[in-house]
Amino acid sequence: AELPVVICRGEAVLKNPSNREIADHLGFNKGIDHTHLRDVVIVGAGPAGLAAAVYAASEGLGVLVIEASSPGGQAGSSSRIENYLGFPTGISGRELAGRAYAQAQKFGAEVMIAKGAAELACEHNSYGVRLDDGVTIPARTVVIATGAQYRRPSLANLDQFEGAGVYYSATFMEAQLCDGDEIIIVGGGNSAGQAAVFLAQSARHVHLLVRSGSLSATMSRYLIRRIEETPTIQIKTRTEIVALEGNGHLERVRWRDGTGTVTSQNIKHVFLMTGAEANTGWLNGRVALDAKGFIKTGWDLTQEDLTAARWPLDRSPYLLETSLPGVFAVGDVRCGNVKRVASAVGEGSIAVSFVHRALAG
Repeated sequence: AELPVVICRGEAVLKNPSNREIADHLGFNKGIDHTHLRDVVIVGAGPAGLAAAVYAASEGLGVLVIEASSPGGQAGSSSRIENYLGFPTGISGRELAGRAYAQAQKFGAEVMIAKGAAELACEHNSYGVRLDDGVTIPARTVVIATGAQYRRPSLANLDQFEGAGVYYSATFMEAQLCDGDEIIIVGGGNSAGQAAVFLAQSARHVHLLVRSGSLSATMSRYLIRRIEETPTIQIKTRTEIVALEGNGHLERVRWRDGTGTVTSQNIKHVFLMTGAEANTGWLNGRVALDAKGFIKTGWDLTQEDLTAARWPLDRSPYLLETSLPGVFAVGDVRCGNVKRVASAVGEGSIAVSFVHRALAG
């Protein structure tokens, strides 16, 4: 129960610490003024949030990025992104996030690590982002880039095996854990496809479980072709996991196919990449959301949305603006987003032009 143990510079020993405790002991957020009013506070350091930070800071705005975990978002867990412009041989999500993080800091953006947003406060002519430790960061404008998180299947003992055979990302660390083993990947999107191709290099056999009848509607063609060309990857359509079994660590998996047949197999590693839900719970209804919980912006906002939000301005919301003037949403958290890294980066950079307008207005 005390693992992991973290020894911080020989000065402190932390037993099973939170990310926030580690960040505080290592001084990641040292020197950041919590009371200073920034031109823009960006919540989330995925590709969209980091892009917004780079462009805003490079144009002279005062920028603070708040990230609950580590920079990169869902893209940071991708083993290899091959369809991002300018990287013909691909780049890992971790490396892309690292470069963007360094670039944002180079231009003067401040980045607060392991501090989650708990509430969006509206205070007179400015906003405030209340952190999970109770501190409120004032802001003239806000860019919400909190992204989405993978859905968790309804399996009775899923919690028991998370980190002990069940994983939500496929990085080099996970590849080493399942070297030479048989594995299961659940999901039909690009993240699942990238994981299958990557892990097939080290795993003995990859079972790709998909609930739908095919991959064509949810996965890029280049990934489908790569999967079809890899003999160690087997696609199982209309199939889902029904049970996880093991003592301390995952040992066996049972799945049911489209005919109702249940198969049990000794497999110790399952990767879950099963769609995503928006990280908007912390907003507590302060901005208009669609039926699935994603943030509505620009043209997606109806007159009823604006009336309910008491939109105070004569103009309509800008392209990426929410039902609160000066509050923007970009990337996977936004209603109607295109789930591509390039799209997230584009939205983050475009949002800054509207931030300038909001600040000038």
